[in-house]
Amino acid sequence: MTIWVNEQLDPSGLLYACIASCNQQAAQECHKSFEANLTESQKAQGWVARLRTVNSWEEVPVTALKLN
Repeated sequence: MTIWVNEQLDPSGLLYACIASCNQQAAQECHKSFEANLTESQKAQGWVARLRTVNSWEEVPVTALKLN
């Protein structure tokens, strides 16, 4: 099973927002939204939106909104 994990990280690497889903298309749309919601100022400060995959729900951060 592939789980798509969208993360928004602050400049220090702390997880600010996280949504996980088994639906690749929904995950990619969410990632685009995460990126679009970052201001140019945030990007300059080091904020990032990241999309990655994991193989089990145990690898998803505890704070994630989990969509099945």
